[in-house]
Amino acid sequence: MSGSLAGQVAIVTGGARGIGRGIAARLAAEGCRVVVWDRDLSGLDEAAAGFRPALGVAVDVGDYASVERGFAATSNALERIDILVNNAGINGPVLPVQDYPLDAWDRVLRVDLTGVFHCCRVAVPRMRAAGYGRIVNVSSIVGKEGAPYIAAYAAAKAGVLGFTKSLARELVGTGVLVNAIAPVITETDLFREMTPEHIAAAKAKIPMGRFLTVGEIAAMVAWIAGPECSFTTGFAFDLSGGRATY
Repeated sequence: MSGSLAGQVAIVTGGARGIGRGIAARLAAEGCRVVVWDRDLSGLDEAAAGFRPALGVAVDVGDYASVERGFAATSNALERIDILVNNAGINGPVLPVQDYPLDAWDRVLRVDLTGVFHCCRVAVPRMRAAGYGRIVNVSSIVGKEGAPYIAAYAAAKAGVLGFTKSLARELVGTGVLVNAIAPVITETDLFREMTPEHIAAAKAKIPMGRFLTVGEIAAMVAWIAGPECSFTTGFAFDLSGGRATY
């Protein structure tokens, strides 16, 4: 890798496995000191991940007090925060709205949307003070299009897009850029929460006829989080294999 992010500090939420681990590994390869935030750090196998985090912190992004503690621990250890990747998320059950459990709805919104707000709320003051920062929020193509039977997930991811655009406009001129990515379905541990029918239907919507890879997501995030992405903020970068129409 080019090492274009050498010396920068990046927080990756949900970084112990799946997409988050792939993003963390790519940022580390680019020269970042990567801090992994995850509810369960036991899944972070350094040998399998291919990198050693600068720090691992147990954080529940849906709990603001937990986020505050995680940020304090990170700041005390590394003193600066240049990049925040809000990747932590859950899919929730695949059910029609009329049968969707109330507690599941609350949990999906708390983790996938409110968790992004929590992390940005603690990180933005530090980035503003430094006059530089990159925030990348992981949304989804279903945040743009909607999808049957995963209404909570779709609503949360749509909220992430609206939040990204709002925060980006608040921070214009501060040196802090805020963007999102909107990927299609990617083969990760979240597949265990989905029915085979749901997975097949999602794949059928992708014109390229295959699933997105974690490496492709990580490459996009690394560019958005880097210094060459200097004039784009409040934007959602699609990773859709030709599916996205806007």
